This record gives sequence, structure tokens and C-alpha cells, in this order.
Amino acid sequence: MLPYWILFAVPALAALQEQPRRLGRIQHSSRYLGFTLLVTGMIGFRYQVGTDWGAYIRFLDIAHYFPFSVVMARSDPGYMLLNWFVARTFYEIWIVNIACGLIFAWGLVAFVRIQPRPWLALLVAVPYLIIVVAMNYSRQSVAIGLTLLGLVALTRDQSNMKFVFWIALAATFHKTAVVLVPLAALASRRGRLWTAAWVGVATILFYYLFLEDSLDRLVTNYVKADLDSQGAMIRTAMNALPAAIFLFCRWRFPLRESERRLWTNMAWAALGMVGLLAISSSSTVVDRLGLYLIPLQIFVLARLPDAFPSAGKGINVITLGVVLYSAAIQFVWLNFASHAVDWLPYQLYPLLS
Repeated sequence: MLPYWILFAVPALAALQEQPRRLGRIQHSSRYLGFTLLVTGMIGFRYQVGTDWGAYIRFLDIAHYFPFSVVMARSDPGYMLLNWFVARTFYEIWIVNIACGLIFAWGLVAFVRIQPRPWLALLVAVPYLIIVVAMNYSRQSVAIGLTLLGLVALTRDQSNMKFVFWIALAATFHKTAVVLVPLAALASRRGRLWTAAWVGVATILFYYLFLEDSLDRLVTNYVKADLDSQGAMIRTAMNALPAAIFLFCRWRFPLRESERRLWTNMAWAALGMVGLLAISSSSTVVDRLGLYLIPLQIFVLARLPDAFPSAGKGINVITLGVVLYSAAIQFVWLNFASHAVDWLPYQLYPLLS
């Protein structure tokens, strides 16, 4: 467990010391590069870590033994193209994982750097988004990393076009990312009818490009199979908690109107997942879609110390609370989750064997 707690300790110590930056000012620090490399390395050089480890080995084998057309039809095109290239050159899964880890870490760090407290935001991401998601769901972790870049474009640059571009790229690694495309229209402040029109066209186009051919397979695998994800309710609640905080206390978060609308929509979606989980025959569907709402956790929890400032100097009480909350999540998951055994112990890839 020690490597996971080292990964946790780095942003935790930094978060307890950091001061909030001014909105609109992006911090440039070699420490962010260092943490990006740390996350990339732990994701990329892991060995037999994660429940889906064997499944991703099979993807690489398929890319090695089958023709290009068969490979590209097997799964998400972006991920299979990456596997095809690696299978035809080095044929090592760690190279695929390094590439996936780098894209994910790039998106995550880009997103936290536009938050008032970047290190606290990184800390919130460690227990579940980094350790559980990025070290197991390789395809969807890349999709989430690219989605985070899209959220940066939508909030900092206020560019709907860039957002849709990043979501389209994310969909080549996991098709479910297309569900986020309407966010651009819903969050837009000006020209909403025009934005809604072209985003609607983009949504339909992405459906035919990414989902139509595989929709039956997705329904069969997730819905008709009545798959259940253990702990889905807990993970859904982890999104619902910050959603409720934000909706009840929106006035405490200084945001542009378009940003407020975006995160309000995300919050309502997170609460909607609770109801959907109650009526769905497959908790796995809700669980997987809920992964795209994890940025809401990062956004809200990392802003709590400034939304509810404490008096006096020294360590902010709310900051300490977020650190302890995140530590509790990591402790409980590593010690009591039914699939935690697939993450323990953390092993490095035997590069020299």
C-alpha cells in the first residue's frame, strides 16, 4: 500500500501549505510537471494492477495477431490504433499504459491548474480517479483526461468548439464520452439557440460515428446482462455529496455565469444518477457514466476552503477536513473494497526480465 500513500502524501502536504491563487491566474511550477510524471509513471509502469489487467493484455494481443481492419473494428478506434502501433513496434503493454497515463495526467493537471487550490484539487483526485479509475479503466481514463481538457477549454477559454473537439477525441477512446457534448449548449450564455443547433448536429454526428455500430453491443453487455458494480451506490454518493453542496451554496462560489450554469448542470446530473441507479437494472451503466462527473468532486471540494473561509491563520480547517475525507476514502477502499486485492501489492513492470 505504501506507493499509493506516497502518491497521496505529495499533494496532501502541498495542499496543507498552499494559499489560494487569484482567479484567472494560472500557476506555472516544475512541481506540476513532477507530479504529472509521477502519476504517469505509476499508471504506466504498474504490473498486474487492476481488475481489467488481463482484458487489456488481450487487446494488445489482438492488435498483434489480427489485420488492421479487424483490430480497428474490435473496440474504440483511438485505443486500438495505439495498441496496433505498439504491437507492431515494441509489443509491450507498459508502453500503451504510459501513453494512456500521460494523456490522463496531462488533462488532470491542466484542469486543476485553473482551480484556486491546485494541490487540493489533485489530492481529491488521488483516491478514486487516479488509483482506481486510471489504474484500471485505461480507455475511459484517457477519455476522462481529454474531457478535462475540454472543460478547461469551456471554462477558461469559453470555447464551445474546442470543448466539442476534445470530447470527440475522447470518444475515440471510450464512446460513452459523447454524452457530454450537450453540456456546451446548456452552459452557453450568448447565442444559445445557435450553439444548441450546431451542438445538436454534432451530437447526432458523433452518435453515428461512434455509437451506432456498437450500441447493440453496449446494451447487451451492460443493460441486458443486468451487470451490477459493487460499490456503485457509494461512488454515486461521492458525486452526489459535492453536487448537493454546490446547489445549496452556489452563491458562495465566485464564477462567471457560463461556468455557474455548467457546474449547476453537472450537479443536477450527479443527483440524477442517484435516481437512475435506483431504477436501473444495471448499476454498471450508471457507474460508468458517473465517472465523467468526477470532475465535479474536484471542482467543489477544492473550492470549499474559500467558499467557507475559516478565521485565523495557519492550516485552514476546511482544507484539513478535505484532506481527512480524501484519506478516509483511500483507506476504506484499499482495506475493505472487494476488488482492492487486484491493486495490492503495487508492482512495477519487470522491464529487465
